[in-house]
Amino acid sequence: MTTSSAPRLSLDGIGKTFGTLRALDGVSMDVARGSVHGLLGENGAGKSTLLRILSGVMEPTGGTVSVDGVRVAGHGPLGARRAGIAMIHQELQHVPELTVAQNMFLGRPLRMAGGLLVDRRAQERAARAALAPLDASIDPAARINTLKVAQRQIVEIARALMEDARIIAMDEPTSSLTPAEFDRLAVLIRDLAARGVSIIYVSHKMDEVFRVCDRATILRDGRKVADVAMRETTEAEVVSRMVGRELAQAEHKGFATGAVALEVENLSRGIAVRGASFQLRRGEVLGISGLVGAGRTELLRLVAGVDRPDGGTIRVDGRPLALGNPRKAIRAGLGLLPEERKRDGIVARRSIRSNIALSSMRRFSRAGFVRRRALAAESLKLMRDMNLRPLDVERPIGQFSGGNQQKAIIGRWIAAGARILLFDEPTRGIDVGAKAEIYALIERLAAEGRSMIVVSSELPEILRVSDRVLVMREGAVAGILERDAISEEAIVALAVPQSASDPSHSSRSGH
Repeated sequence: MTTSSAPRLSLDGIGKTFGTLRALDGVSMDVARGSVHGLLGENGAGKSTLLRILSGVMEPTGGTVSVDGVRVAGHGPLGARRAGIAMIHQELQHVPELTVAQNMFLGRPLRMAGGLLVDRRAQERAARAALAPLDASIDPAARINTLKVAQRQIVEIARALMEDARIIAMDEPTSSLTPAEFDRLAVLIRDLAARGVSIIYVSHKMDEVFRVCDRATILRDGRKVADVAMRETTEAEVVSRMVGRELAQAEHKGFATGAVALEVENLSRGIAVRGASFQLRRGEVLGISGLVGAGRTELLRLVAGVDRPDGGTIRVDGRPLALGNPRKAIRAGLGLLPEERKRDGIVARRSIRSNIALSSMRRFSRAGFVRRRALAAESLKLMRDMNLRPLDVERPIGQFSGGNQQKAIIGRWIAAGARILLFDEPTRGIDVGAKAEIYALIERLAAEGRSMIVVSSELPEILRVSDRVLVMREGAVAGILERDAISEEAIVALAVPQSASDPSHSSRSGH
């Protein structure tokens, strides 16, 4: 790591108000040259506003931004880039139909002599040279929508370095990455830091923050509450500063009964899901774990009726369920919280009242007209019951935090009378405080007699919420662990193909 005594980036007294709302209140932060600096806080703490100011998208109400001792004033996005500041957003900023090289040169194409035609070959050569130190396997001529998310992130990093970025801010860069892809990103981040690039790293995943960051600035309610060296603090201390209170490490509580709520037999769809069978009891939380691509989401979508299986049967309370029919699944009491919340779970511009009512509009309709007062009253009751903030039924759901959006989707299924809830990555992209609320809500729903299936890529989450764990491997059920047998080691042993986990195999293969 190449650092110097003078900070590469200095934010001094940054403030931002929106009318009477103070989003940032005198935030100061120094980022050293060649360091990885975390920016931490709950949703609504001010992280996104600070990043928008840093990237020039938004002007601060007060305070200054300096790079290498030179003040950056009234800069705008172009000025930020000229100052060496680059932003890699959680939602990657690409034009899907264009090639990798075309995306890397958006807004500043290389042109042929005469300046009229774009020199595509020159762009591809330059893009290949920029990508080579990061991932030489990426083809600059390939359409960017054919790349994996991890590869598209590398394209963004290469583009930033090609523009001589000295400071790269990464906003939730691993929200859609597998653990193996995060491992590669972590190595790349440390390599960039060693070359003198300063990284600002925003994540809700504490294990990642402690692995890649040297220091971190913690925000709460728009104010800086601490600057910490990661080697000198603990995860519990960081979380406590983020939320302003100690988060109790609750013990798992089980509420499963003997009654079978859901029975799945030999459910199959191509090679994605092969002969899956299991039972879900009333009041039970069944975790589903496995490697990415093992068939976890595909299995959940089959149970929810979103996709039609090739074969198999599903019974709800002993009665056969029509396959591949989401309406009949909803009527039978099933509700799906999808993996891609923003794409599949909400209508961002519609009110939270409308979103809550999406699956139960018949309850609030009479003679073809919506009973708005009854719907608003029910929505308000659910919002209070689930601690949804702010308490405004007409506010567009897209303006709520990720955790509140998840709670609203759960509220939708409660309003629809769902007794079996299917959660796909229920805490992805939400902060630690909201995670604790989601876990408490899952426990409360189980105590009420509802049954849940929870798919998660985070093993600590699976261990926290599950009564039993079903492990998928290459589309099939590798095994089901009872509560007293659940451990990270046991899950991994079932999830990893035997050839990959057998030490003798690698020696025989010559790897």
